[in-house]
Parts: sequence; structure tokens; C-alpha cells
Amino acid sequence: MDNEPIVLLSKREIDKMRQAGRLAAELLDYLAPYVKPGVTTLELNDVAEAWTQKHGAKSAPLGYHGFPKSICTSVNEVVCHGIPNAKQVLKEGDIINIDVTPIVDGYHGDTSRTFFVGQPSPLARRLVEVTEECLRRAIAEVKPGARIGDIGAAIQDYAESHGFSVVRDFVGHGVSRIFHTAPQIPHYGQRGKGKKLRPGMVFTIEPMINEGTWEVEVLADKWTAVTKDRKLSAQFEHTIAVTDDGVEILTLDPSLATV
Repeated sequence: MDNEPIVLLSKREIDKMRQAGRLAAELLDYLAPYVKPGVTTLELNDVAEAWTQKHGAKSAPLGYHGFPKSICTSVNEVVCHGIPNAKQVLKEGDIINIDVTPIVDGYHGDTSRTFFVGQPSPLARRLVEVTEECLRRAIAEVKPGARIGDIGAAIQDYAESHGFSVVRDFVGHGVSRIFHTAPQIPHYGQRGKGKKLRPGMVFTIEPMINEGTWEVEVLADKWTAVTKDRKLSAQFEHTIAVTDDGVEILTLDPSLATV
């Protein structure tokens, strides 16, 4: 992916991405009340798929390289790509990242949030809050002339200052009509390093922050990535566009004024 050319999107294409992003944000809002003890991750998947179809969109994950479900549901020590299933019942105190990508008119709206199931432990709450702040700080770095390394450095500095670690194995990515394309956006790095940001670039920033080690392993299903020490992991994701004078978050709920 890193050797691919970076495609700059036109204003018309970014407007299409904005529509897909808005629907993705609305889908997460819709799912939020369903996240409670006793609900299975398969139920969340089925609710999401029905809602997506009702709104004339398609679920990008479904069938993508063989992924069997419509959303990713990553609970507790699962870092990303958790597969919804009927046996996984949410319980009080869990945290769950829900990652959705509806396709609207050929364009992908890619976003995720980590939700609390009931009341989280103080540690879980702090991890989730730090992860969300990592995403805010990363987005604040985005402007023409900035470097990809600036994004990763902002995340790494903040996460590590709180005693947490940044996953290295999975990165943000360009997104448009193609689900995953150039550029890659690592969530760690050095300021002043990496490719220069230009207006028209559209990509995800999706820091995965771990309670313990940054190392992960992928389970036998070839999808589910878990923390190597089985401690908690949290993630937040937005799709953003580099604008002439800064950044636009394309997957922000229109009813919210901030990230």
C-alpha cells in the first residue's frame, strides 16, 4: 500500500465521502442504545446490517477478503477485527469498539468508537478517554504541509505519557471508492518525518491504544487481533480530509460541534 500513488480527491468526490461519512456516524449513534449487558455481538451486527440496507447503503466489511459479518465488534482485549457472533454476550463493565463502513454511492464512510457496557472500571474509563483524546490531538495536526509523522507523534506522546502503548501492527489508511489505499497512517512516529499532507488527501486516523504491551496476535480465525498480554485495548476512528486551510472530519455526527 505504501508504494501506491496517493490520489487527491476532487471537491465532488469529497462531498460523496462526506455523505458516506455522515451515514457512518449516524449508524454508530443508532447502535449506541443497543450496547448493554445481555446483548450479543451478533445482534449488534444484525441491527447494523438492517439499518444500513434500510438507508440504501452496503456494509463494506461483509465479504471483504472473506470477512463474514457487516461490522467489527472488538471487546475488551480484542484490538480490532472482532467477528460478531451469537455466543459473545456483552456483560457489565466490558468495553467494545464498533467499527462500521457503509458504502454510499460507491464511497466508503469508515469510523469507529469504543463504547462502555454499563459502568466501566476506572482503568477502562481512563484508557478509553485517553484513546479518544489521542484521536483529537492527531486530527489537530492535520493541515497542508504537515507530515504523516506529526500525526503518529501526537498520538504516541499522549498515550505513552499516560502509561499506555500504541499498536504498531495496524495503521490508518487512505479511503475513497477503495476501502484501503495509500497513504498508510501509523499511530506512532516522529515529527517532521513521512509524506507531506496535501489538500484533497482523504484518510482514516484510528489509534488503537493498549493498557499493557503494544504487541498483538491474530487468532486462528485469521481476523481477530488481541493484545498479546490479554489486557484491554481501545480505539476511535474518523475519516478526515485535508483541506486548503486545515482539516475536515468527514465522519462527525452533524449534531455534534466537536470530535
